[in-house]
Amino acid sequence: MGSKNKLKRFLENETFSNVIQPSRKEVSDGFHLKGKWNAFFKNDNPIILELGCGKGEYTIALARKNPHYNYIGVDIKGARFWRGAKTALEDNLTNVAFLRTQIELIDLCFAINEISEIWITFPDPQIKFKRMKHRLTNPEFLKKYQQILIDKGVVHLKTDSEFLHGYTLGLLQEGKHEIIYAHHHIYKNNHSPEEATLTKTFYEKQFLEQNKAITYIKFRTHYK
Repeated sequence: MGSKNKLKRFLENETFSNVIQPSRKEVSDGFHLKGKWNAFFKNDNPIILELGCGKGEYTIALARKNPHYNYIGVDIKGARFWRGAKTALEDNLTNVAFLRTQIELIDLCFAINEISEIWITFPDPQIKFKRMKHRLTNPEFLKKYQQILIDKGVVHLKTDSEFLHGYTLGLLQEGKHEIIYAHHHIYKNNHSPEEATLTKTFYEKQFLEQNKAITYIKFRTHYK
């Protein structure tokens, strides 16, 4: 994407009513929407996050299918989720928002028990050991997710990375967390949950064309 296109999208995002772009300082000093997201949506419906939402395909697809839930796509790259934000406005999807922030700040953006579910779709697996702190399913991130999730809230991980799938399964099993469903290739399993195969992201379609397996885990964390 050219720099001119990026700049155009950044500027357009600033005009979108469904895009929130706080500075890191604003988040750290006390984010004004923390604990007040239902007021933003003007309803008391459950809130579901997509972390590292990219273009927002999953956020949009889930919001269309489930109008009585609110969806928030979270990503630091506003030029990417511009497409999802624009589509939501064009299609009058009032249950969709996009938050531009770093995922490590997620517990500063949402209050305890404010979120019902979290989707993590095709994150960078951060394979190198020195990058482990950036894996979105490492223990520190999982603790943050548990903090903002309701008591029975779930996390979904969908990835083409066998490494991240195996790393996450091992971590969950070792910590005696609750694995609700797991499969190493959901498109070769007739019993895969519909929510996991509901839509294919831009990258997912590319992975499938390359005959890559798409893995999926649905789980709950139980840190004390």
